[in-house]
Amino acid sequence: MTPAPRVLYIDDDEGLCRLTSRALARRGFEVVTAASGGEGVSAAVRGRFDVVAVDHYMPGQDGLETLTHLLQRVDAPPVVYVTGSEESRIAIAAMKAGASDYVVKSIGDDFFDLLAGSLHQALERRQLRRDKEDAERALRESNGRLQALLKEVNHRVANSLQLVSSFVQLQAGTVSDESARVALRDTQRRILAIAQVHRRLYTSDDVDLVDMTDYLAALIAELEETWSTPVAPRSLRLESDPIRLDTDRAVSLGVIVNELVSNACKYAYAPSEAGEIRISLRREDADRFRLVVEDDGCGFVSAAPARGTGLGRRLMGAMAHSLKTEIVYEPLAIGTRATLSAAV
Repeated sequence: MTPAPRVLYIDDDEGLCRLTSRALARRGFEVVTAASGGEGVSAAVRGRFDVVAVDHYMPGQDGLETLTHLLQRVDAPPVVYVTGSEESRIAIAAMKAGASDYVVKSIGDDFFDLLAGSLHQALERRQLRRDKEDAERALRESNGRLQALLKEVNHRVANSLQLVSSFVQLQAGTVSDESARVALRDTQRRILAIAQVHRRLYTSDDVDLVDMTDYLAALIAELEETWSTPVAPRSLRLESDPIRLDTDRAVSLGVIVNELVSNACKYAYAPSEAGEIRISLRREDADRFRLVVEDDGCGFVSAAPARGTGLGRRLMGAMAHSLKTEIVYEPLAIGTRATLSAAV
């Protein structure tokens, strides 16, 4: 059987304490009484009580002061405040101080019924609060486990893609056909662009969204190292607003940046010529961003046949389609600008 709720009733009226004790016992409570605020606080420290009722008018330490001392304890039980019939101001002060409820004192069963009902409601509210706290704690723990699992998954995916990239690099070193070697190295860069997304996710506190500034900075650093030579350095410049994208959109944008920058590094400038490529990722408004990749090279004719296999152009088209946008090429007085605008 469920044990009876244990009540501490604090009131300096000895007669009312006896009446209240018997009345609450008949209503299913186990009652302990205290004849003053100080005695009640001491009893609360020594014993375990499910709920407390405290009268306002008591010598030495009134109900409000007693309420303050009771609620200072860790995991303090709920307190029902008992006031006189003309004391609404005091009742409001008690509620503001942390009382769970208040009851107007009177003589007769109506008072005891109201007091018992308020005590039960205070216990129910405390149980609901505890249940809510337990559920929130369980949810936080579950989210923590899921985040740890997602980080581990992203870590393993990034490592696996790095391994695949290494295999492709080894394969490129074994083939004698130059066009095949170039195609394999292009494939390797595409794999690394995707691996960078997963690396960002497992090294970040956010396992759902990719910080595009960090991601693009790492990607562009790799591309600059890949395409630069002492004779023909490629200087890549990034300007980026703080933008975070989900994994799929980050991968699509990363592949597009990889292809646009690689094409500019390969074709915008002569093999023995230094060159700069500028990459800009800016917010257009709260819901959209704009990517710009531009160079100062020889220019680009969109209708011209592909200078390579054409795979890069098809990949960019597919990635742009996944972002529900398209890449627009703008010829400049010197060089070429490629832009796209998409939703965050």
